[in-house]
Formats: sequence, C-alpha cells, structure tokens
Amino acid sequence: MPFSLPIDAEANALLDRDPLAVLVGLTLDQQITMEKAFTSPWVLAQRLGHEPTATELADFDPDALIAIFAEPPALHRFPKAMAVRVQEVCRVLVDQYDGDAAALWRGVPTGAELYKRIFALPGFGKQKAQIFVALLGKQYNVQPEGWREAAGAYGEVDAFKSVADIVDDESLAKVRANKKAAKAEARAAKGA
Repeated sequence: MPFSLPIDAEANALLDRDPLAVLVGLTLDQQITMEKAFTSPWVLAQRLGHEPTATELADFDPDALIAIFAEPPALHRFPKAMAVRVQEVCRVLVDQYDGDAAALWRGVPTGAELYKRIFALPGFGKQKAQIFVALLGKQYNVQPEGWREAAGAYGEVDAFKSVADIVDDESLAKVRANKKAAKAEARAAKGA
C-alpha cells in the first residue's frame, strides 16, 4: 500500500520509496503536526538537492546540518535538537545496519525483536517504538510474528491512534479526535 498521508504527493512518494525518509519522519514526529514531520524529509531532500543517505547524514557537518534544519521554514519546532537527533539515528544505522534503514526491519524474526531494534534508536521510547512497529505492519506489510502485540494498542485493527492508521483525510480526523480525547482524559485524571 502506498504511503498516503494527506500531505504533498511528492512527500508521500519519497516516503513510499525511501525507508530512511520514513524513519526521519517518525524521528521528527513529536511536538509538531504529523503532516509537518512527514513532509520534512522531502523538504530536507529539496534543500540538499538530492535524497540523502544515512551515511551522508551521519557524516554531515553538525553545524551545517543544524543550519539546514533551521532554515525558514524550519524542519521542526526545535531544529537544533532534531538535527542532532536525526544525525544520531543515522549514525546507529551506519554502525549497526550498514547505513541501510530498511535493514532495521528486513528479515526480523519477531515483533518483539523489531520493537527491540526500534526502541534502541536514539529518541525512541516505548510509545514511539510501538507506533513505528504499527506503521511498518499496517502500511509497509512488515509483519513478523507477534508484531501487533509488540505494537501494543497501536497495532490493533482500526485503532486510529497514530500515523500508522492514517491513509486519508477521514482517518486523519479519527486519529486527531482520539488524540484529543486521550489528552482530555489525561487532564481530567490529573485534576482528580
């Protein structure tokens, strides 16, 4: 199934063909909209003049990469921190997966192992790792045994809890409604 977030068609096409773009998008998916996070890999490629490799980003001059992330409109609300984070993730890809983002999940035997590999990435806590497992399972057909369990609630059919379930404007609206309800519930629990 082609990646089909309600974003620019060229950004979706990049997410479709480039596993690194998906990983960068998910790395950036915090404290900004999903649309911004998953469009930013395409904007980064435009600014570089080509689609970068993990090796290129891992070896990039850190200050120059920060400047590219910070160029208006910034690729993230916190361009310095996220440029550093993307570079850290790419260094792990180079050190452990020969610079191949898809090697992170290619041939993984179980959902638990997939979760473990993703959780080990810089900046990937439990929730983000579960979302990525769900995204890979639901949108990229990466479905090792136990992947839904490893993804937790994000792996459920029609969960509408994360980017893993977004395929059009309607599913985006459902995810947004669920996130809004979860935040309201959390606020109510704090007040109780």
